[in-house]
Parts: sequence; structure tokens; C-alpha cells
Amino acid sequence: MRLDKPIGTWLLYLPCTWSIALAADPGCLPDLGMLTLFGTGALLMRGAGCTINDMWDKDFDKKVSRTATRPIASGEISRMQALVFLGGQLTLALGVLLCLNYYSIALGAASLSLVITYPLMKRITYWPQFVLGLTFNWGALLGWSAVQGSCDWSVCLPLYFSGVMWTLIYDTIYAHQDKEDDVKVGVKSTALRIPGANQILAEWLHSGHDVRTCCSWDQCLNRPSLTILCCLQWPST
Repeated sequence: MRLDKPIGTWLLYLPCTWSIALAADPGCLPDLGMLTLFGTGALLMRGAGCTINDMWDKDFDKKVSRTATRPIASGEISRMQALVFLGGQLTLALGVLLCLNYYSIALGAASLSLVITYPLMKRITYWPQFVLGLTFNWGALLGWSAVQGSCDWSVCLPLYFSGVMWTLIYDTIYAHQDKEDDVKVGVKSTALRIPGANQILAEWLHSGHDVRTCCSWDQCLNRPSLTILCCLQWPST
């Protein structure tokens, strides 16, 4: 679950709050019940993602000092025990999802393929951080549909891809700590793909992030209170 490292849950939760706030009626605050529901879902799905990641990466994790003590890699628990635990996590997460409308249930279920396959991306592409962005920012779509009943793509897509860019920025920076170990065990990352050009990459991604964010805000200019709300909680990079 990585409860001792809640930043992952926050990174999954924040895109949900952006779209829930943007989807609120003009002059109204975001639905606190919906924010709470999505917070619970973020905690459960981030935990499920960690379990899936640790199951896929057991052999890699054993070779890296930072991850060698993880329960599956260290042999503290077996893959079967992890699978049972994962089943419990996903069952609870399904309970949260079923509280939403039918459109959102289908949309939320569609994200499971990304959750399952993301850990495999580092084996086949230097851009696993892009897939992580697609996964971690799904809430930018789901939050809106949960409030409005379906997605307004003119708002949701710019917000979603802005979040994807944001994730690319922070996870590329994070990946630098594992570069030597990644080379040793044979996995890929954006930190390895563009050596020596990280400032350029960060500026390029940040520009894309800002442009897409402005597109979403432009759709919501008739909701000034919501724009202020979202700006206050928009993360600084």
C-alpha cells in the first residue's frame, strides 16, 4: 500500500480534484462527497498499482538497493499472497466505482488495463513515464464524468494531457536516482533516453503542460470561482 509514502496517492488524487472542481456548477463549491469518494478510490488504486508493480518487478527489485526490501522482492510474502491482497484492494476499489454513474463506471474500468500494463513498459520503451502519465491522470476524465454524467472533451482532454505532461516532468526527475541500477538490470526510462538534455526536456514538457492547462481554463472562464479554486490547488513544478 505504501502508506508510509502518501505522495503517490496525492499525485493520483490531484487530477481528480481538478476536474471535479471544474465540473461544479457556476458559483458552487466542488462536491465534498465526491472529493471524499475519489480520495478513497485514489488510496485504494494507488495501493493496487503498487502491488501489481511489485509482482511484475520482483526479479528487478531484488537487484536494486532502493527496492530490495520490498515485501515480494525480499521474500517476506509470496506472489500468491500478494495476488490475494490485490484481489481485496480491487474489490474495495470496485465498491467505490459502483457509487458513480454508469458512464463513469465504464470509464473507470477502462483504466485498469493501464494500471496492469504500466509496470511492463520499462521493459520495452524508454517512455514508461508517458504511460504512467496516462494512468495517473485518468481522474481528470473520471472526475468530470462523475459530476456531469459524461465527459466534455473540450475541457477534459486538455486537462488530461496537461496532467500527462506534468507526470512526465516529475517522474523523469524521480527516475534519475535509479539510472545506474536501471542500466545494470536492463530497464528503460526517459532519464536514460535523453541524457544531458534534462533541462531542455523539462522546459518542453512544462510548455506543453501550460498550453493544455490554459485550454481547459479557457473553457471555464464563466466560472471564475472554480478557476481560482483549481489554481490554488494546481501543483508547482
